[in-house]
Amino acid sequence: MPKIRLMIIDDSLFFRTFLSKNLGNEPSIEIVGSFGDPVLASKNIAELRPDVIAIDMEMPKMRGNEFLRTFLPRHPNVKAVVISSLSGNVFDAMHAGAIDFVGKPGSQPGYDEKQFVKEIIQKIKIASTAHARTRPLVVKGTQAKPAPPRLTVSGATSKNLIAIGASTGGTEAILEVVKRFPANAPGVVIVQHMPPVFTRMYAERIDKICAMKVSEAQNGDRVDRGTILIAPGGDMQMYLRQDAGGYYVYLTPGAKVSGHCPSVDVLFDSVAKVAGRNAVGVLLTGMGADGATGLTDMRKAGAHTIGQDEQSCVVYGMPMEAYKRGGVCEQLPVGSIGDAVMRRFSKR
Repeated sequence: MPKIRLMIIDDSLFFRTFLSKNLGNEPSIEIVGSFGDPVLASKNIAELRPDVIAIDMEMPKMRGNEFLRTFLPRHPNVKAVVISSLSGNVFDAMHAGAIDFVGKPGSQPGYDEKQFVKEIIQKIKIASTAHARTRPLVVKGTQAKPAPPRLTVSGATSKNLIAIGASTGGTEAILEVVKRFPANAPGVVIVQHMPPVFTRMYAERIDKICAMKVSEAQNGDRVDRGTILIAPGGDMQMYLRQDAGGYYVYLTPGAKVSGHCPSVDVLFDSVAKVAGRNAVGVLLTGMGADGATGLTDMRKAGAHTIGQDEQSCVVYGMPMEAYKRGGVCEQLPVGSIGDAVMRRFSKR
């Protein structure tokens, strides 16, 4: 099998050397170039033909997300993985078409060098086989079309709930879904595989775009209408619970389930037990099978379940596994899922 041709773009000579040394020892990866700024790198891409680019965000001459916005639409077969310090700019990179990101050492607590390198290698491998998802090249003076109007909710009650799970490619997929929800939509609980701290920044970013109120979940937070709670990255599993006042989330330290903490399976299983037929489950793009068992449990409990279709997934893994197990009521492109969810409540 051909090696993955990797290009490194980072203004730190120390970090470029670190990546070259550690990734160069991986049998499946061949480093074809290492550059200190995107402008120089762009002049060598056609000749070096990388499959994947590992790129920083803050660099001289051109920022990483600016490079991705202009470069990726011209080279759709080249995939990008961002390796960046703690910054909301990584989500600009995801919007520009990057497949995934890794927080640099120092941006995450409990740094472990071997685990850091292992994570980078894994994400480079995933990116090399992922579906390209690039934004159209932005031409100066053009304007994006306004978002279509959100559906209204006519039949939802306080017992209704929406549960969403995603991994690779999920930051943009989740946004595509929840931006269609009106301000009075049923409460939403989300697990998106992401490092600690980045989940808070992601919630803040989504909150600025969506009609609903979005925040990183804290133990005991109520899942009321008009609210979206995103499970914090780290070592806490998130469960749905119910008391006389309605739904709330319970966060507790836990081992990885289906390879992850927080785990989509853990959340979905609790939703199946607590909300049953009053819930709608959505499983979006991601590598592996986390959420497949939980979504199947939700369907067995009477919930309506939706899986993202292969064509619109960055990685058709998690929703594919759920579909194989009979856990998906309907498969839809990501751009149609938000409206489909709201129609479920408009019928009730």
